Amino acid sequence: MSRKISLQDLNRVLASLDAPRNGQALYALLATFCMAGLMLASAESALAKADNLTGWLWAAGAVVSAFLGLNTTGLLLMDQARGRPVRDVADAFRAALRTAPRVLLCLFILLMAVALGVGALLTLLWAARLPWVGVALFALLVPVGVVFLGVVAFSGIVLVGPLTGPSIWAGNSVQETVRMLWRQLRHGPLEAAGLMAAALAVSGLVSALVSLVVMSGGRAWALLVVWLTGIDVPAQQLMAGLFGYGLRSLGAAGAPLAATPLGMAALVGGGTVFAVALVLPTLVYLRGCCAVFLVLQDAAQAEERAAGGAESRLV
Repeated sequence: MSRKISLQDLNRVLASLDAPRNGQALYALLATFCMAGLMLASAESALAKADNLTGWLWAAGAVVSAFLGLNTTGLLLMDQARGRPVRDVADAFRAALRTAPRVLLCLFILLMAVALGVGALLTLLWAARLPWVGVALFALLVPVGVVFLGVVAFSGIVLVGPLTGPSIWAGNSVQETVRMLWRQLRHGPLEAAGLMAAALAVSGLVSALVSLVVMSGGRAWALLVVWLTGIDVPAQQLMAGLFGYGLRSLGAAGAPLAATPLGMAALVGGGTVFAVALVLPTLVYLRGCCAVFLVLQDAAQAEERAAGGAESRLV
């Protein structure tokens, strides 16, 4: 049975604000974003030269590095969320090589289950074209299809996406993770939704504060560097670097460019700020997902103990 969300549960989710203090996780996620970004830039360059094979290989490498990096960061954040000593990045990466396939297998099993349900719906929709049962069957399929697809979307956003990784990072098997997700969907979906809303609110607040710092600092820096000192770098190019744009993106948009060493340095420095600004909200969100999973796991274990105690008293 579902239970009410307590203030202690919310405090555990709000504690995800301390995620930036986890230096190992911060380093791992920043290195992941930098590596994936370099690979994507290499893929874009290769595709622009019509070298499709090399471009797709670089793109695949970016996806793999991002996935392994996120799992490495998640393991480090799970250590922090459980109050355990945070392991080294190298140890976490080796553990990620073992746990990442379990995450993929779990997602594959859930995706196959959804595919079977969608296939059954499509089969029934095809049968609704038959004249002798079409009208009645279609009238029945409208509520069934809406509810099924709505539940799938809700489960993907609230349960599967945020909780699959933390469950594996906490040491659960694929079977235990699938059972946990099914049990939570049946008995406590609103509780999970409320906790995830709190985690999203915290990460959104961090994202807003980081954006405020970057925008205000960027405009002040552009005023100081470009207008007051007279350095030959367009202010628009300096600000664009802070939001992850490169020379190709600015050229396509028709923005003024300075293909000088100073202009390139502005884009590189701005890209560094963009990477750090992107890391912090992601770090807090992943830490929040770990906290939500631990709260739900503790609640499920408490209910199992209570059920076991009630059965022993009856015996």
